[in-house]
Amino acid sequence: MDKRMTIADIESRFPDEWVLVQDPETNERLEILSGQVVCHSSNREDIDRAMLARKPPRRFAIVFTRSVPDDKVYVL
Repeated sequence: MDKRMTIADIESRFPDEWVLVQDPETNERLEILSGQVVCHSSNREDIDRAMLARKPPRRFAIVFTRSVPDDKVYVL
């Protein structure tokens, strides 16, 4: 995928998946605003392999698009 996508577009297009975002644009709080989707999968290992296959120098962010219930916390 060559096109930059906003985080809202990424979350709506790839629900409940891990998404590898190349060259992410972030705000001052380091929240992802947009980027180029390199890979998406329900399996995190696929994302790790895709990231390792890319040649440096590259900037990446990994996004998990599942919403977290208010009474839950994910630790990665």
